[in-house]
Amino acid sequence: MTEAPGGNTGRKTIYEVADAAGVSIATVSRVLSKPEVVSPATRERVLRAVEDLNYVPDGAARALAARNNEAYGLALPELSGPYYAELLTGFEAAAATYEASVMVMLTNGKKNADAMVRRLAGRVDALAVMGNVRVKATTLEAIRRKIPVVTFAGDHHEGIEDFSTENLASAKELTSHLLDTHARRDLLFLGDPSVAPDLHERYRGFVEAHEERDLSPRDPVPCLPHEAGGERIGAILADSLTSGLIRTDGLVCANDELALPVLRALKKSGVRIPDDISVTGWDDVFAARYLSPALTTVRQPVRDLGHLVVERFQQLLGSSPETDSKHRLPTAVVYRQSCGCPEPN
Repeated sequence: MTEAPGGNTGRKTIYEVADAAGVSIATVSRVLSKPEVVSPATRERVLRAVEDLNYVPDGAARALAARNNEAYGLALPELSGPYYAELLTGFEAAAATYEASVMVMLTNGKKNADAMVRRLAGRVDALAVMGNVRVKATTLEAIRRKIPVVTFAGDHHEGIEDFSTENLASAKELTSHLLDTHARRDLLFLGDPSVAPDLHERYRGFVEAHEERDLSPRDPVPCLPHEAGGERIGAILADSLTSGLIRTDGLVCANDELALPVLRALKKSGVRIPDDISVTGWDDVFAARYLSPALTTVRQPVRDLGHLVVERFQQLLGSSPETDSKHRLPTAVVYRQSCGCPEPN
């Protein structure tokens, strides 16, 4: 195998990747920086070598060794919707207090999230990866050996800390409230639990509330948790409810982005809320309290979450040891009129 200049064998180098893939180091560099200019077959060989060797660009190691704290990375699927805006606001505000910049990478619609995340890791001092950014555990482990890496609302990975807001207990409380206080018995959960771990926990809370009362929870209605998904499912529900094709007396929406357009579509079709059906959301976006009826939802401190991650980066870049801890911030159900609760005085 070709030896890297200087005889450095302590960590994998771009020279070893090039040797394993049978290409030049310039080709490896192009695959990592501009993969679209490299032929698919060559690109696949290089990415396979990167994966097999657990290679992360050396820029990450240099930044860590220097403890520059000049840039923090944030890998997200997208930036649409209030959740990501709040998360990014908290993250950037905290980074600014340490005079650090923020580099954001969006993966939705991209072919190789693993390569993108590895490339970002070579440019920052620490990296946070959203749970629904689909990267392999081996990628996170390779990055962790060079810079601090944490996940947001992700699955558990040994040695990697995860930061999220509490989901299961509040979802269970909200569902129990609809079942007990408002005597709803045909609830539907709107959202796809497979999209992200936090949505999976919200559906689990929905299920557990039913099972504790010896009720059979209905399968979730799969729809993407954003405004376009809400408009689509809202139109379908409005037509189906008014024609009698679907029976339900309560909707537990995975987030407010779904709940707001659904509520609007139902009202427009003549469905009375909450008389005919209860509607609830999650996030407590600004508009939720000013709707008519105001939206029952769950408030979560997403901005605080972004701030907390940056504070943890500072500790990890200092002397604090890495752990595989789960950091959970509490959430709270906010009862308003859309579920059937009276308007507060």
